[in-house]
Amino acid sequence: MAKKNNNDTGLSRMLALEIARVTESAAIAAARLRGCGDEVAADQAAVDAMRKELNRLPIRGRIVIGEGERDEAPMLYIGEEVGQGEGPEVDIAVDPLEGTTICAKAEPNALAVVAFAEKGSLLYAPDIYMEKIAIGPGFQPGLVDLDAAPKDNLSALAKAKGVPIEEITACILDRPRHAKLIENVRKAGAAIRLIGDGDIAGVIHTANADETGIDIYMGIGGAPEGVLAAAALRCIGGQIQARLHAMSDQHRARVAEIGIEDIDRKYTLEDLASGDVLFAATGVTSGSMLQGVRFRAGATRTETVVMRAKTRTVRWIKTEHGAGQDR
Repeated sequence: MAKKNNNDTGLSRMLALEIARVTESAAIAAARLRGCGDEVAADQAAVDAMRKELNRLPIRGRIVIGEGERDEAPMLYIGEEVGQGEGPEVDIAVDPLEGTTICAKAEPNALAVVAFAEKGSLLYAPDIYMEKIAIGPGFQPGLVDLDAAPKDNLSALAKAKGVPIEEITACILDRPRHAKLIENVRKAGAAIRLIGDGDIAGVIHTANADETGIDIYMGIGGAPEGVLAAAALRCIGGQIQARLHAMSDQHRARVAEIGIEDIDRKYTLEDLASGDVLFAATGVTSGSMLQGVRFRAGATRTETVVMRAKTRTVRWIKTEHGAGQDR
């Protein structure tokens, strides 16, 4: 294979296929531990498989959203360099197993997720919490706002969609911290779909509300997941606003340590993910977005979605991996 030009700084079309191999490998590794009750083992299996695949790629990659700091994560830590050391410089955000608990319990919507972006295009977000609100494409900018009351956001969205507020469904993580938010959404008259984990999928679902039944995502989840979700919306359209949410002095110290001076800053989609972006997700367990890994005699089947911001291309890939093949 001919060597890539080291001056090539853009994402190539070839990576749109190669990125699928990355999430497929992680999903297959995690799926072998579905329902076993061991979150740590499933996550580590996904991490190991994803790192191996990333290092096969003709890129100069750097992990900007990963499994934690170097001393805390033996692989895919923030700042780790991956790839063959030639080709485009790529910022990489990873969640090798989005939904470790739901994979361990064999519940729906566990995913293997990765995003590639041009260098400097992804927010370097600390591994703390992030408040988010997101809707799909086709609405005027700023239709919903993180600082507005839930009722106001729901009313604005209902008006824009031309439906009563009772026909709006909000996706919210089922956490005690959301008790007041849930109460306010229900008082406003909207429906709620509570999810146990997987807020990346929750945000993405807003981009296809007619199919998923989710019109808006609201609440506090992980900051790394917020960047990954924004990367997906960058490819398919939609709006997201986010703000870091420190729940301890340790969180605030972490924010200051990485150079973020204003913890109260409200981030837009372009702040979280800009430029050309590639996003891929493979189902580990079956859910409303993707079918999970299926093991059959002589073959393993996966389903993956691959998106690209530059071309607004969305590919749904169903792959049959033959016995004995690691790719």
